[in-house]
Amino acid sequence: MHYRDMWDHFDAAVRGGGGVIAERSFRWRPDTLPMADNRAFQPAIAMAKGTRERLLSGGEILVDTLLAHGASHVFCVPGESFLPVLDALYDAPLTLTVCRQEGGAAMMAEAFGKLTGEPGICFVTRAPGATNASAGVHIAQQDSTPMILFIGQVARGTQEREAFQEIDYRRMYGPLAKWVAEIDDPARIPEFVTRGFHTATSGRPGPVVLALPEDVLSATARLKPVDPYRRAEAHPGQGDMSRLKDLLAAARKPFVLVGGGGWSEAACADLRRFAETWRLPVGVSFRCQSYFDNDHPNYAGDVGIGVNPKLWQRIQGADVLLVLGARLGEMTTGGYRLLDVPKPRMTLIHVFPGAEEIGRVYQPALGINAAMGPMARALAGLEPPKKPGWAEATARARDDYLQWTEPPRIPGDVQLGEIMDWLRTRLPADAILTNGAGNYSAWPNRFYRYRQFRTLLGPTSGSMGYGVPAAIAAKRLYPERSVIAFAGDGCFLVTGQEFATACQYGLAIVVVVVNNAMYGTIRMHQERAYPGRVSGTALENPDFAALARAFGGHGELVVRTAEFAPAFERAIASRLPALIELRIDPEAISPNTTLSEIRAKAIAVKNKIT
Repeated sequence: MHYRDMWDHFDAAVRGGGGVIAERSFRWRPDTLPMADNRAFQPAIAMAKGTRERLLSGGEILVDTLLAHGASHVFCVPGESFLPVLDALYDAPLTLTVCRQEGGAAMMAEAFGKLTGEPGICFVTRAPGATNASAGVHIAQQDSTPMILFIGQVARGTQEREAFQEIDYRRMYGPLAKWVAEIDDPARIPEFVTRGFHTATSGRPGPVVLALPEDVLSATARLKPVDPYRRAEAHPGQGDMSRLKDLLAAARKPFVLVGGGGWSEAACADLRRFAETWRLPVGVSFRCQSYFDNDHPNYAGDVGIGVNPKLWQRIQGADVLLVLGARLGEMTTGGYRLLDVPKPRMTLIHVFPGAEEIGRVYQPALGINAAMGPMARALAGLEPPKKPGWAEATARARDDYLQWTEPPRIPGDVQLGEIMDWLRTRLPADAILTNGAGNYSAWPNRFYRYRQFRTLLGPTSGSMGYGVPAAIAAKRLYPERSVIAFAGDGCFLVTGQEFATACQYGLAIVVVVVNNAMYGTIRMHQERAYPGRVSGTALENPDFAALARAFGGHGELVVRTAEFAPAFERAIASRLPALIELRIDPEAISPNTTLSEIRAKAIAVKNKIT
């Protein structure tokens, strides 16, 4: 029986006995309570008779409201500032994941939001917890991911005195979230939480932050029931769709660019039907590769860091560019160089779920404020021209992509391209790959083929440390699916302690640590700007495989390409959280060049200038 049904059953029994519950004077465990009759309720029913109101603590009201809105998972680092919530969670049918650092917890909640489209829920304590969690909130903001962060706050009577761990979260989180508020009355918790769900999911999805004074959580109030939230979605108008159809039909070199938040598996299926019937080439924005089947003949690749030069030229040469959901931010546009600011040379059609983004940087010929689901459905029903004139260009774009993803040879005994090819043939289509930030991420982003929706989790915000928490969230949600996290040696140690979380819950993720003994991306930029002057980018690392074993997981070390496949199979067979360390030649800084080549070019340029 559902938690809420159980409460209603109890309430009905009390009302039938002539009374209304005054407060929860007992607690139950849903897995042990017999529900065939009211016998288990008799002590509480007897205590409740004759009373007039049903009072709950703020913590209980909060958990009940989360359940009413369909929440299923909570990620947290516990804190004394929200003990009443932790107590309420004891009885609630919510999957609680206790993490080791608030940044990891917030990243897990953000990854949950990406995977489900529902707000990821995270609880952290006052100032140290809140500041740590900001990394995950920033990811949710830049990636347009629905998320709600609850922060324990000092009691109302001690505020404005710089009390222990006091921060004004409205000021702190104002630039990072869609809405920040503090709940000062337990009776208003359902109102604030309900607004949080609506705000996080409607328009451009994003994070909401709610501060919870500890005395509000322990105070009591009457529960105000709410209905499950329903997101508000903007739909394209008939006039907009008619004009879009005319602009596309008249094009000679159209291109479709897809990205951003608010997508679903159904919306991606509609998008695919539209691309097929119109025979259009489709690219994706930075780290959105899993929005469109990479094995599909219309898929042309991703537009982000290390973009295929031929794809870049194709987009610049398009006469009609249809952008669906992507913000056209710095990473996708290569520093705002892909399109002219403010008026692009081509006819730009920009579709975005939040009106505030349309025209923010680029002035579109047609701007449409619409959510991705309704927009994709409308596109799927759009009748194409009888003989699209760009079908051959779509085929050429596909050929360019296939050539671009042929694995190159790199210095050293570990060939990452061969490893990615092997994983592509070994892993099922629904396997989830995650990564953080660093040059290593070019390999899973460019050379793996994503075939199903949200099988890639990566931060468009460029946040290090994302891969391991995201993998834990994915495995917590989908324990039956293969989940592989990629991390650099620097990236892993930002949130590597969350490997203990994977071990605690028996989440058999596989973490691939690409170890080149440095902060590789910064070293690459350093060599370009200050060739030969290495400062602050070298790393002394632990034995990562031994570290995994110390946590209680499985550890492997790979120093040659041929060792990877058997190491991976042993990792899977162990049924434990596993880590495979790949020792990479430091020269292999990217798929396209080496450190020595970068340094030599930079020195030549400096000498020429001199």
